[in-house]
Amino acid sequence: MFGETVYLDNAAATRLDERVLEAMKPYFFDTYAVATSEFGYSMGIEAREALEQARTSLASRLGAHAEEFIFTSGSTESSNMALKGVALALGEKKGRHLVTSRIEDFPVLNTAAALGKSGFRVSVLDVDGDGLLDPVAVEKAIAPDTILVSIQHGNQEIGTVQDVESIAKTCQAKGILFHVDATHSFTRLPLDVNRVPVDLVTVAGHTIHGPKGVGGLYVRTGTPLGKWMDGGFQELNRRAGVEDISGAVGFARAAELVTAEENDRLRALRDRLLDRALSEIPYTTLNGHRTRRLPQNANITFHFVEGESITLHLDMRGFAVSTGSACFSKSLEASHVILGIGGDHERAHGSVRFSLGRYNTEADVDGVLDAIAEVVAELRAISPLTPND
Repeated sequence: MFGETVYLDNAAATRLDERVLEAMKPYFFDTYAVATSEFGYSMGIEAREALEQARTSLASRLGAHAEEFIFTSGSTESSNMALKGVALALGEKKGRHLVTSRIEDFPVLNTAAALGKSGFRVSVLDVDGDGLLDPVAVEKAIAPDTILVSIQHGNQEIGTVQDVESIAKTCQAKGILFHVDATHSFTRLPLDVNRVPVDLVTVAGHTIHGPKGVGGLYVRTGTPLGKWMDGGFQELNRRAGVEDISGAVGFARAAELVTAEENDRLRALRDRLLDRALSEIPYTTLNGHRTRRLPQNANITFHFVEGESITLHLDMRGFAVSTGSACFSKSLEASHVILGIGGDHERAHGSVRFSLGRYNTEADVDGVLDAIAEVVAELRAISPLTPND
């Protein structure tokens, strides 16, 4: 059954590319030692060389030096490390104020909230109806005790892409550290740390057909960052714990396989999906900016029906998508992103995210559109909310 599913939830996780698996295999069965220095035994040295080659490769995708890239267990740990690490390093020295936006992903929002409970002050900025944050609002929010601004590059739900370059330059001018969550934009959109003066960048492997459970944090040389997890001296003494050699190698290989041509293809599929859905299905609303959005993301509200019902009916037809409905949230709250762009609960409950990946085709897009047109029509026919026109 699962092999026949048309998977359109690639923002949650992607299918592992077979070429990534082949790159990883030797570090499960042949070179399986922990990474040791040049004074260790041969297998450990080989593991260390593989780890450092992966580090160099991933850092280069950001225009960074290898020693500025720290491997983590994923985007959640990376963002925790960024916010808590800066708080540890500067909280007592400079200030206890952080700035973020209302539509950040949970690793940033919940980490900021946790710091708020421990005595830090957090400014959570509003965005406009397209999900765009005004860089001027960031500048106005910066106070004498501000130590960090954390803004995502591309939104995890609605795909809106922020002007991180303008925000970065503002932070640089004011001497404030700037963290960017690039979990969903890494390799999909350009982000060169030599051109954009960011200090910390979160990235992950699970969104680009790499392995789950591995990510990274770019830390610009000289950035104060406290070690928030105690243990050994791995990862340049930034992150304790045995390194995941196979995961690091797989992550690097996954990043290498993403090309500009693939991103252009995904952008074309995205536009086809949006154009057809918004023109052919009545009572629909685009969530997120029409053009300033991730190439692989489409998010649409189908009014007068529940996203949960749409998702379940599509699943029965062999299509996997996600929804902003509270019924699909363990917190039992509607999408904070849709609410954050000014949508009401009805808009949030009826929202559906289609996130595209390497293995999706034009036939997948047309198939899900045909299916969702049928599903929405059937559900609206029995919905008391549907207008009688």
